[in-house]
Amino acid sequence: MSFFQKLSRFDIVTFIVYTLLASVGLIALYGMFSDNKDNLSAFFMRQLLFVVIGIVIVIIVGNINYNIFSSYATPLYIVMIILLILVLALGNTIRGTVGWITLFGFNLQVVEIVKVLMIIFLASFISTKRALLGEMMTIIVSFVLVGVIVGLVLMQPDTGSALVVLAIWLGMIMISGIRKRYVLSFVAIGLVVMFSAWLVLAPYQKARITNFLHPENDPKNTGYNVIQSIVAVGNGGFWGQGIGTGTQSKLNFLPEKHTDFIFASFTESMGFLGAFSIFFLFFVLFSRMRRIALLAKNEFGYFLVVGLSVLYFVHMLVNIGMNIGVMPVTGIPLPFISYGGSAMVAMSFGIGLLLSIYKFKDVTKDSFVSESY
Repeated sequence: MSFFQKLSRFDIVTFIVYTLLASVGLIALYGMFSDNKDNLSAFFMRQLLFVVIGIVIVIIVGNINYNIFSSYATPLYIVMIILLILVLALGNTIRGTVGWITLFGFNLQVVEIVKVLMIIFLASFISTKRALLGEMMTIIVSFVLVGVIVGLVLMQPDTGSALVVLAIWLGMIMISGIRKRYVLSFVAIGLVVMFSAWLVLAPYQKARITNFLHPENDPKNTGYNVIQSIVAVGNGGFWGQGIGTGTQSKLNFLPEKHTDFIFASFTESMGFLGAFSIFFLFFVLFSRMRRIALLAKNEFGYFLVVGLSVLYFVHMLVNIGMNIGVMPVTGIPLPFISYGGSAMVAMSFGIGLLLSIYKFKDVTKDSFVSESY
């Protein structure tokens, strides 16, 4: 195969959008910590390392036929269970959540890895078991299997991530061709899950949910983060205050400015134009994902794209929503932009899967071994 033939099978648009989104995060981090060498090394340089690792993962996974992962769906599910149990038993507690395991000096947030593994598992399960089990049994069995994962995540507790996993399951099941008469069943399940989740929430988590619409009711506690974030977004205006000059970020009024509220920090620096650039890049990414889904050779590839679309969209919606005060603060990172190695690695793996689906769109499942290189 010639160089130009190989290049034609590489989705350069998706790869460029991915690198631009990662660059936005690096620009935001540099602006936050440019006047402090210790913080610059601790955050910007580490994130730069994560981005480089992510790019390597994208290239490697993008050149492996995605169908091979379907063969390991069951072992991947077992790996998810083991990882979540390990993190509960041996994990580090950060901000009240037992969700991290230390490996080689880095804190690995297990649930971010689990989200992508869950997409692979569900894509394989739905595409291979639907005809065997029937529509309703596929829904019930998949819900039980996902429910085990959600229960373990809630034990950390990480309500935001548990809801993301449920959203992935719901999105993939809905796209799988569910009949209209089952919609009411989904609504009933959703209401039961929401009610059950509310009962197990800690008081501070309930406060986050009840106060996000009116943060002024508790401006010094649960409403503080949202108020400061809204102020930061407003400070940006149209043109922004400039990289490294945002008052909310530089004076540390904005909490978690490098993770949960990096959108507000970037918008304060780059203004409406900066925020628009983020929305535009995500729009292009989702447009490419739609095209890749339509080009997918089989159902497994199609469901992979659907699951990844739900993952990226829910993360984007919730994170930006909480930055502008229309969503409760849940600790959900902004894909490819928020600081954090676990999310960057996991979501980069997802981009690699997208590139693989695009590359092998003309290859059948039976021939993936000979076509991979």
